Amino acid sequence: MQALLLILLGIIIFVVKQFAFEHKRKKRRDYYRNEYLKSDAWSRKRYIVLKRDNWHCVFCGGRATQVHHKKYAKYNIGKEPIEWLVSVCKSCHDQQHN
Repeated sequence: MQALLLILLGIIIFVVKQFAFEHKRKKRRDYYRNEYLKSDAWSRKRYIVLKRDNWHCVFCGGRATQVHHKKYAKYNIGKEPIEWLVSVCKSCHDQQHN
């Protein structure tokens, strides 16, 4: 009986932790999409990356119009180093996310 209760308690704890993790993840993603990408800080960082890469896509060499994150700053959104960002054209960016 006690073993069953311990297993049930473990399952409940696991489910609660997963729910909390997904909730925090959604909040970070929503902030990133709805606020950070519309901020002046992102505009400046985006310009620096495009200028650094001479407005060329790092994958195909075409004209870059977008900036791709190779990695994301998990907890400090907006604090990603410039090295984690690359200039890309729309089609290469779409390919990176599919």
